[in-house]
Amino acid sequence: MVEILHGITLEVQAGETVSLVGPSGSGKSSLLMLMGGLEAATGGEVRALGHDLTHMDEDALARFRRDNMGIVFQSFHLIPTMTALENVATPLELAGVGDAFDRAHEALSAVGLEARADHYPAQMSGGEQQRVALARAAAPRPAILLADEPTGNLDSATGDMIVDLLFSLTERHGATLVLVTHSRSLAARTSRTVGLRDGRLEVAQGAAA
Repeated sequence: MVEILHGITLEVQAGETVSLVGPSGSGKSSLLMLMGGLEAATGGEVRALGHDLTHMDEDALARFRRDNMGIVFQSFHLIPTMTALENVATPLELAGVGDAFDRAHEALSAVGLEARADHYPAQMSGGEQQRVALARAAAPRPAILLADEPTGNLDSATGDMIVDLLFSLTERHGATLVLVTHSRSLAARTSRTVGLRDGRLEVAQGAAA
């Protein structure tokens, strides 16, 4: 077993926006996955919204993420056989949301894709697919948004648009945002920047004025 993170103590306040920065292999994505309950910690404790994620089984973790978290990855992870609307609405339906398709329409409208609701992922550009992924993450109105290099597969202009949408959705829902990025300019937009190197916290500072 390889130990990736060492002695990490990090507290994120409700409504805060935090960027995780550092060189490749520093542990940024691993830390984000632990925070989302997508990887299991071998020691210590991960708490979110008063719940101890380290002692939940997979079913309980899945329910907690469904009810409280939205996650956006570098890869879009859309279901290719579903339309944009269905990709956004399906998780809501699984969560028992009665107005799943109405809320999905609203979420797609918020990212400017209401006209693409009936299109499949293969019929959309990379930027449009990431906007669908953002809509899917934001539609449940989660308390926590996690984003792992959300602009990594996009050109700079499209990436800037995705970032603007991400911050807009975070503000709209009053969510806490934690994102992994290599971009110092993107990190500067968050209220706090946390640096990692070799699996250890390196620096934590406020955004540049």
